[in-house]
Amino acid sequence: MKSILITGCSSGIGYDAAFGLKKAGWRVFASCRSKKDCVRLSDMGFETVQLDYSSAGSIKTAVGEVLDKSNGTLDALFNNGAFASPGAVEDLPTEALRQLFETNFFGYHELTRRVIPVMRRQGHGRIVNCSSVLGLVTVPWRGAYNASKFALEGLTHTLRIEMRDSPIKIILIEPGPITSDIRKNAIPHFEKWIDWENSILSEKYKKVLIPRLYKNGKKDLFELPASAVTKKLIHALDSKSPKACYYVTTPTYLAAFLKRILPTKLMDRILAKG
Repeated sequence: MKSILITGCSSGIGYDAAFGLKKAGWRVFASCRSKKDCVRLSDMGFETVQLDYSSAGSIKTAVGEVLDKSNGTLDALFNNGAFASPGAVEDLPTEALRQLFETNFFGYHELTRRVIPVMRRQGHGRIVNCSSVLGLVTVPWRGAYNASKFALEGLTHTLRIEMRDSPIKIILIEPGPITSDIRKNAIPHFEKWIDWENSILSEKYKKVLIPRLYKNGKKDLFELPASAVTKKLIHALDSKSPKACYYVTTPTYLAAFLKRILPTKLMDRILAKG
């Protein structure tokens, strides 16, 4: 039975991926940041490990636990856990950006580096990083998240090229709007870091971001369930020749296409609408 470590399994993409891979016959090690969520998933029959991307010690311990249970092997890693810290870039404290990068970028890198030697020793492996359409294009109010996903894209593309002659496949999944708790989970970060009422952009916050964060219960246009990502993940893991990048949702395909053909200023005009 093939084994996979999936991060961010408390909800959304990671949660669905854990169930989907288990159903597909994989041995799933489901990781969550909080012990409470690990217990919940354990009660559902999963092998769980507690992993906090912002802590190198937590990552080291989690990988050690997985390898102890799997006799030192791991066939695949799905780097998925991330969060958003919304707000205009000019209102975003550097410390807020630093904390987000610890989870969304540096944590991925730390975990990946701990898994690569295992995969080299066993002679095979797949590392799938969950990026975003916001790693291809940028939109207002999401500067921190945009930046972390652009960084992840750059690092992943470089790693894929460096690994060309190795038995390890490096793959990106780039979802657009997917049903998840990311917006709800972003509210505490917004409230902690953004003094929007005293911002020069306060009126725009009132009209655009505040309603979207607190009052918008509607699905985004073209939003898909998390199972759409799981479907691409399974192909990335099972295919003899996986794609380098998997787009998920219409906005991702559209953004990638328009970015190639449109001048930057025209693209900015489209993206400015959010």
